Amino acid sequence: MKRVTEIGGIFFKSDNPDQLYKWYEKHLGITRGPHREGVMFRGSESQDAGDKDSAEGMTAWAIFPKSTKYFDPSPDGNRIELWEPPKGKKQ
Repeated sequence: MKRVTEIGGIFFKSDNPDQLYKWYEKHLGITRGPHREGVMFRGSESQDAGDKDSAEGMTAWAIFPKSTKYFDPSPDGNRIELWEPPKGKKQ
């Protein structure tokens, strides 16, 4: 059965990203990477009980300044983009 194996990323904006990162670190234990760029969560679990192959995924989590243009809609107006491997290619 096909399943989602990762979200890809959770990104949001803040008036004060550094202060908000500090809040997440203090209250939730989420610590930024060595370059203070955000967090990468890695997941792995067996797809089926008897399956030797595992599904692995990564999720990036980051807080951006409210002024960023990084999240502006794509040229066709989409704010969320979904990705899946091309047909015939296995992830």
